[in-house]
Amino acid sequence: MRTDNEAGLLEALLASADSSSQPGSACRRLLEGDVRRWEHEEARRLRSAETARRPVSLLSHRHPQVSLEDAYRVQWYGAALRVADGARVVGHKVGLTSAAMQEQFGIDQPDSGLLLDYMAVAEGRELCLGEMVAPRVEGELAFRLVRDLSGDDVGEKEIRDAVADTFLALEVIDSRYGFEGLTLADSVADNAACGRFVLGAAVPGLMPELGGERLTLTVDDAVVAFGCGRAILGDPIRSVAWLVHRLATVGAGLRAGDVVLAGAVHASLPLGAGHSVAVGSPRLPQAVLHVA
Repeated sequence: MRTDNEAGLLEALLASADSSSQPGSACRRLLEGDVRRWEHEEARRLRSAETARRPVSLLSHRHPQVSLEDAYRVQWYGAALRVADGARVVGHKVGLTSAAMQEQFGIDQPDSGLLLDYMAVAEGRELCLGEMVAPRVEGELAFRLVRDLSGDDVGEKEIRDAVADTFLALEVIDSRYGFEGLTLADSVADNAACGRFVLGAAVPGLMPELGGERLTLTVDDAVVAFGCGRAILGDPIRSVAWLVHRLATVGAGLRAGDVVLAGAVHASLPLGAGHSVAVGSPRLPQAVLHVA
């Protein structure tokens, strides 16, 4: 069960996209409150791994009984450390939504993480591989919302009506634990391994029939992976529904303006320096990442 302090921390995190708010001071105050000691220390361990670019040992090895509730709490504390340093939450990612990704990591259900503003790589900018620990890349579909979505009774029609824009996206996943032996709890604690993301140009509204949209991932113009939108839980909108319903279990929801990465259509691939990675599809503008 969440404490009042944890509820306030989550509220401050999700409100941090509002430029008129002061989320950093709120998070600093709440981090100094009544926190669960080992979970707070784990969040700091992951933060240090990110800044030092060195992986740490798996949480599941050091705390074999860790629950998903514990792991999401570590995730929130980790995000709060970053918001306290000036970052802002700009959306969410849903991971492990395709059979290919679940089989790759031996995990049988989705997870979610928070997108922070510094994770967004702007068009034309390079990603320095030296900033990452164990980077891999995925081609995805993404959405921006025009209205809030919250509650366990939110249906797919309401979600479709709430989509302001549809995008192709590249996500760079980067586990601060490393990927070998990773469990669901490890992934969740490490913010669902979110590292960086790139959005293609927005297409207004919800692109219809995304299940049949074929995404093709290229590295230096050579095709390396592909998959259709239906690989994402049968329909990428269902990924957003899963996220809304999961957030409802902790009294939270999505907010107008949030970006949601719905998930990958293929297994992730190692990311190397000196390459250009792109994801394209017949009806959506491509997303491109240049890696230095």
